[in-house]
Amino acid sequence: MDITVKNAVLKISKAEAVRKETELLMKPYANWEEYLMPGPLSIAILGELVFISSNTDFSINKNPPKSGFKYIKYPDSFRASLMQVSNSGWIAFNEAHKNMDQIRLHSNNVPSYMKMTVKTLLQDNIQIVQALLPGQLENIRTIADECTRLAESTEKKFTDVILLIQEMLEACLNSKQCYEEDVKEVQLKLEEAKLKKESAEKAKAMAEKNFGKMDKQLDEVHKQFTSAMESMPNGWEMIGMSFVEGLTNTVNEAVSGFLAVSSGPSKIVSLVKNSIGEKPAESNPFAANNVYSKSGQLLKLAEQINSFVDKDKIKWSEVYDQKTSSAKSSWLKKQLQNIESSLKSEENCQAKEKSVVVCKDAMSICDLLTEFAPKNNCKPEQEKDLITKIQNLKAQTEQLDSESKAFTNSSSFSATPPQMAQNTQSGGKKSAAQMATDNARFRIEQSRAQLEKVQEMYQKSMENLEKNNKELSDILVTMRSCEIKEIDFNTTVKMLVKGLDAMGRVKEQWEKMVRFFQMISNLINTCLNTSLKRFISTADNIQGIQGYSSNAFIKDMIYTQAFNASNIANLVYMISGTYTEVSSKYLMDRVSSLGKLMALDPKNPTFEGERAKLANDCDSAQNEIYKLVMKRKEEFERDSKKRVDMIDQELLAVLPPASDEEIKKIKDNVQTGMKEITAAEEDQFG
Repeated sequence: MDITVKNAVLKISKAEAVRKETELLMKPYANWEEYLMPGPLSIAILGELVFISSNTDFSINKNPPKSGFKYIKYPDSFRASLMQVSNSGWIAFNEAHKNMDQIRLHSNNVPSYMKMTVKTLLQDNIQIVQALLPGQLENIRTIADECTRLAESTEKKFTDVILLIQEMLEACLNSKQCYEEDVKEVQLKLEEAKLKKESAEKAKAMAEKNFGKMDKQLDEVHKQFTSAMESMPNGWEMIGMSFVEGLTNTVNEAVSGFLAVSSGPSKIVSLVKNSIGEKPAESNPFAANNVYSKSGQLLKLAEQINSFVDKDKIKWSEVYDQKTSSAKSSWLKKQLQNIESSLKSEENCQAKEKSVVVCKDAMSICDLLTEFAPKNNCKPEQEKDLITKIQNLKAQTEQLDSESKAFTNSSSFSATPPQMAQNTQSGGKKSAAQMATDNARFRIEQSRAQLEKVQEMYQKSMENLEKNNKELSDILVTMRSCEIKEIDFNTTVKMLVKGLDAMGRVKEQWEKMVRFFQMISNLINTCLNTSLKRFISTADNIQGIQGYSSNAFIKDMIYTQAFNASNIANLVYMISGTYTEVSSKYLMDRVSSLGKLMALDPKNPTFEGERAKLANDCDSAQNEIYKLVMKRKEEFERDSKKRVDMIDQELLAVLPPASDEEIKKIKDNVQTGMKEITAAEEDQFG
C-alpha cells in the first residue's frame, strides 16, 4: 500500500483534527447562539411583565379547571400571577448559569480520562488492560450521568415557566376578557405548545429507545468481525483490513447519526408530527441512521471489487486464489449477505430501499466473478459488461456514502484507531495503492462538499435566528412605547404569548444538552457492557489478519466509542464555556436587576428608573451578543476554509494527477448523494 498516501490520511485524521471538524459539522445543529440569543429578550419580557403587573388588578379565576390550577398560585390576582411568571423565569436563568458552569468544569475533565484510556489500550499486557480500563471508562460515565442530572434540572425549571404561562393563557381565555381575534391567536399558540410538548416527549422516548439499541449494534459488529475472520483464508490481509475499516466506519457513522438526529429537531419532530395523527409516519430517522451507518462497509466492499479491474481488463489472478482454490468474490458475497440481512431487519425507509438494491447488485457481480474466475473463461463482451456493472456499483456506493455523510454529519476522515493505525504502516500490492489513492481522492471531494453544505445550512440557521429575534424585539418596542394606562389586558396576553415563545426556545436547547449527555453515558455503557466483557471473556484470540487479532479489533472498538464520547464532550465543553462566559458578562447582571425590580413597590420613585435601566441593559446585551455571534460566524467560515486547505495541502499534494473525466465523475457522485438530504433540511433552516 502507498505509505505516503496512508501517512497523509493519518495526519489529517488525527483525533484533535477530527474533533475540530465535528465542531464545524455540528454547528448548524448545536450552535450556542441558540442558547444565548433569546436570553436578554426573555429577561426584558419578564421585566415588562413586572411593570404591567403594577396596573389595575383583577381575577382570572372565573372559570377554573375542575381539578383546580396546577401551576398558578394566585388565580384571584392577575398581578400576582404575572409576578409569579417573572419570579419563575428569574429562578430558571439563575439555575441555567450555575449548572452550565458545573457542566463546563465536568466536561473539561473528559480529555484527560480519554488520554489515560488510549494509553491503557496501547498496552500489550491483557491483564493491565482488564485491570485499568473499567475504572477509566467509569470516570467518563460518572461525568456524563452528573451532567445529565444538571441539564435535566435546568430543563425542568424552564418547563415550569412554560407550563405556568400556558395555564395563565388558558385562564385568560376562560375569563372571557380577550378580544375575539386575540382568542384565536392564543388558542393556536396553546395548540402549538401542546404539540411541541407531545413531540418533545415522543422524541425523548424514541431517542432513549434507540440509545438502548447501541449494545445490540455493537454486538452485531463484533459478530461480523469474528465470522469474517474465521472464514477468511490466510494471506488475504489487504481485503481483511479494508473490511475492518468498513466496520469501524459503521460504528462512527452510527454514533454521529444518533447525535445529528437527536440534535436536529426537524429529523425527529417531522416524524413525531406524522405519528401523532397528521399522516402515517413515512420513515423513522433512527432506522434511517442505522441503515446509513452501513454505507461505509458497502463502499469498502465495492472498492475491493473495483480493485480487481485494471482499465478494460479484469485481473482474474487476483479474483481467484490458486493456493486455497477459492474466489475472493465468494468471501465478499458472504459479507454482503450479512449486511443485507441486517438491513432487512430495519424499519422501511428510503435509505433501506437504496441500500438493499446496492447489496443485491454487488452480490450479483460477486456471483459472476466467482463463476468465471476459476477457469478464466469470460468472453470479451461479458467482461466488458461486468466491468461496467462494477464501475456503476462503485458510483452507487459513493453516492450512498455521501448521502449518509450528509444525514449523519460524520466526518469523511474519521479518527483511525491505534491498533489499525499500527497495522496499516506496511506496504502492499499495486492494486492496494490504487485503491488507497482512489479512496483518498473521493474523501477529499466529499469533505469539501460536506463543509460547503454545512456553511450553507449555518447561514440559513443564522437567518432564522435573526428573524425570530426580530419578532421578539418588535413586541418589546410596542410595549415600551406604551404608558402604563394604555396597556390593556389583551396587550398583556400578547406579551405572555411572546414570553412563551422565548422560553420555549431556551428549553429546546437544554433538551439537546440532556440528549448529548445521554449519548456519552450510553456509549460508555456499551463499552463496559459489550466490548469490555467480550474482551475479558474471549478465550480464543482469532488471528484472521497478520498483526491484527480479534483482541486488537475489540481494543479499536473500545477506542472508537470512547473517542466518540470524548468528541461529544468536547462539543459540550465548547458550548458550555461560551454560555458561561456570555451569561456572566451579559445575562446575570440583568437577572439580578430583574430580581431588584420584582422586590420594588411600583409606587416607589426608583421603580420607573430601574425598569428603564433593565430595558437598556437588555438591549445593550442583545447588541453585544449579536456582535459576538457575527464574530464567531466569521471564525466558522475561516475554520472551514482552513480545514479544506489542510486536506488539499497534506493529501491532494501527494496524490498522482487524475484525469478531468475521473474528477468530474467523483464530484458528480458526491453531489448526487449530498443533494438527496438538502431538501429535507429546509424545514429546520428555511
